[in-house]
Amino acid sequence: MSSVKSLVKKAKKGDGEAFVSLVKQYENVLFKTANRLLNNDEDVADAMQDTILSAYERLHTLKNDHYFHTWMYKILINKCNSLLNRRNKVTSFDEHMAHGRADSHFTSIELEDALDSLPPDTKTALVLYYIAGLNNREIGEVLDVPAGTIKSRISRGKQML
Repeated sequence: MSSVKSLVKKAKKGDGEAFVSLVKQYENVLFKTANRLLNNDEDVADAMQDTILSAYERLHTLKNDHYFHTWMYKILINKCNSLLNRRNKVTSFDEHMAHGRADSHFTSIELEDALDSLPPDTKTALVLYYIAGLNNREIGEVLDVPAGTIKSRISRGKQML
């Protein structure tokens, strides 16, 4: 498998298959991240589609090929926030049931509710850290805040949970 850097270079030169390979490497984690932030299958699908399309259209603006994954997360977070702001949506337990999202494990439902009750910046930091697997510096780059702030948000979020 080609390295991310070489795939990005190929994709920047117009190689569509290289771009598809890049997206496939990150689509599962991107999906999990969007799913935790949005809690709605249609919104997740919209955010994923918009993220991939934006990344393809703006790939030439990526300055450092090594940070492709961080750049993709930044686009995804912006798309998720845009959807949340546009719809001003609060997900309730009943909506989870209606969309078939309820888990038979009560603790899973409690975790989702607890995550939903967190302030948006804290929830985003926790999701990017635990679901996407980004470190504090990478999350800071995605959200345009210092790594120390991210560390504080994660710590505060764990205490709140």
